[in-house]
Amino acid sequence: MEHVTRPDPRKTAALSAALSGAVDLGALKARADAARQAAAAPASGAPADNGSVPWIVDVTEASFQAVVEQSLQVPVVVLLGASYSPESQQLAASLTRLATSSGGSWILARVDLEQAPRIGQAFGVQSVPTVVAVAAGQPIDAFAGPIADGELSQWIARLLDALRDRLPGIRAGEARATAPAEEDVVEDPRIVAAEEAFERGDYAAAQEYYSQILAVEPANELAKEGLAQARFAERAEAVDPEVIAKADASPEDVEAQLAAADAQVALQQVEEAFARLVGTVRRVYGDERDRVRQHLVGLFELFPSDDPRVAAARRNLAAALY
Repeated sequence: MEHVTRPDPRKTAALSAALSGAVDLGALKARADAARQAAAAPASGAPADNGSVPWIVDVTEASFQAVVEQSLQVPVVVLLGASYSPESQQLAASLTRLATSSGGSWILARVDLEQAPRIGQAFGVQSVPTVVAVAAGQPIDAFAGPIADGELSQWIARLLDALRDRLPGIRAGEARATAPAEEDVVEDPRIVAAEEAFERGDYAAAQEYYSQILAVEPANELAKEGLAQARFAERAEAVDPEVIAKADASPEDVEAQLAAADAQVALQQVEEAFARLVGTVRRVYGDERDRVRQHLVGLFELFPSDDPRVAAARRNLAAALY
């Protein structure tokens, strides 16, 4: 089938007239003019996606106008095909591959004419596959039939070149497409070994791994957090479930207060655990007070430093100490 890089003006006019029956081109044109006047503004929305790439959409008759409205920001390349057509499937695969790496500088709108025949009627489709480029609500270019990938890439490049200064979303999409990929995270084998020991319940081994790391790298935050978690897990595993009641009955028993606080943290009663130990700090002196303080600070390390429960408990601890 013939590849139409610049359609006959009469055909384009007929296509625009047919399309106007499906979408409000006059309103879209007015909005496109407004968009061009505010070209520096970011795109105000994105079409619903059919997967992990939001600029590749499968269009239904119900969603057709909403997708066309996206052409106020970036070109919409409408692929009108059918599942029974091998040429449609071939062209869909090529366009999908190109769109995936486009960064959203253009939108691929895939239409299955067996499911949405009225869209094909609106475009006056005579054969499948047919591709129509829409910008600012107007069909501006089209071709029919499959073409080589090289030609397809060139066609899209010409489309973007012609519209880059008119549609505000193209440059933003191109910037996304050319942004450097995030560096792969390289896992520290020492941390991995410690985490594996923790997961199999060998908390003593996990503590040993983390301690070895900290002996060499005292500022290693992952190791600090891991060591605190492993120490707590080992203590919590040995806690008697009745210890909270025992501690409540014997407020002078420091050992019971420490164990009860561990049990409460394990039960997600974090604020109660902190309050218990702050209250114990107020009641005891000397080495016992320092021991309770250190235990409480160790519990703080189980949580992010900006946790409001930790911040409040730190203030209360300072008041109790001074």
